[in-house]
Amino acid sequence: MKSLGSFRRKFAPWNDPEAKPFIAIENVTKRFGDFTAVDDLSLNIYNREFFALLGASGCGKSTLLRMLAGFETPTSGRILIDGQDMSGIPPYKRPVNMMFQSYALFPHMTVEANIAFGLKQDGMPKNEIEARVAEMLKLVKLEQFAKRKPHQLSGGQRQRVALARCVAKRPKVLLLDEPLGALDKKLREETQFELMDLQMKLGLTFVVVTHDQEEAMTMSDRIAVMDKGKVKQVATPAEVYEAPNSKFVADFIGNVNMFEGTAAAVENGKIDIDVAADKMTIRTDATRNCSVGQTVGFAIRPEKIRLSRKEPANPAVNAAYGELYDIAYFGDMTVFHVRLENGRIIKAASLNAVRTVEDPLGYEDMVWVNFDTDAGILLTA
Repeated sequence: MKSLGSFRRKFAPWNDPEAKPFIAIENVTKRFGDFTAVDDLSLNIYNREFFALLGASGCGKSTLLRMLAGFETPTSGRILIDGQDMSGIPPYKRPVNMMFQSYALFPHMTVEANIAFGLKQDGMPKNEIEARVAEMLKLVKLEQFAKRKPHQLSGGQRQRVALARCVAKRPKVLLLDEPLGALDKKLREETQFELMDLQMKLGLTFVVVTHDQEEAMTMSDRIAVMDKGKVKQVATPAEVYEAPNSKFVADFIGNVNMFEGTAAAVENGKIDIDVAADKMTIRTDATRNCSVGQTVGFAIRPEKIRLSRKEPANPAVNAAYGELYDIAYFGDMTVFHVRLENGRIIKAASLNAVRTVEDPLGYEDMVWVNFDTDAGILLTA
């Protein structure tokens, strides 16, 4: 059976019609005066799911997270967690805990005191607190730092202390607001995998807010792409990347080449798109219903495009000729910008699978761009 890309784990309760969501967000709207931050939004999140709310600043993702935590009240609609309506339930009585971007650690307390703080507030017996703190320190691999203060730790270590403090109370849901934003790139990448492993060990439901596409793609089971208070698509990372449901999602996630043209022919499961501006005919799988004469879009990722000095077998379909205008070498891959006759730039990317290249492409070389019929996706919205 073919699938869209690889998947992180065999976990897909959203595909089971009998599965009940652990978090149900039903027609929730949040207004601040005349501004609508979240607009009639409905969403289901399942138990033990690592779920990401992804979008640009101001799209409503953090407001939605704060409503889950109880720090904001919906203007209309309701939120249920484990079947219980959260209306009127204050944050400290909800089965959730929230980890803030700033980590919000107490600077005068040691690592173990920071982790123990919430447990003491709940009146847990001292011996149980000590056992739970020891368990959390081991979980986040900070046993040797138990007596240190936050200022004596690195950014990654402070992040783990904040995480340990959040999960020490064993909430049903952990909410994470841009949890890795303060870390440098390399540490952020390492911590993403640590968070994934920790979430599976704990068996908790994680809901993370991020504007970092790579972060959402790496960690989550599913992603909700948000814009202007609405959810544009909810799907697995592979589905969002390989099968976006709209031009907005295709353009928002990763790098993409977007074309717009007219459906010239539809037959045998294929569609021909006349892209007059680029003097191209694009033939692709007719994955969406459309009729001849309709304006449609086509999206294709740079890594799906081939470059060659040699003319392809069928230069009239899925091919264009242009000048190699820019080259960016990233080590693991090289990105090429090809400028067509009309000035249009097409991006292509090539994996550097070998250390040396014979007759490499260079600036100002004239090259053919071409791709397969199943390499991109038809868009009608």
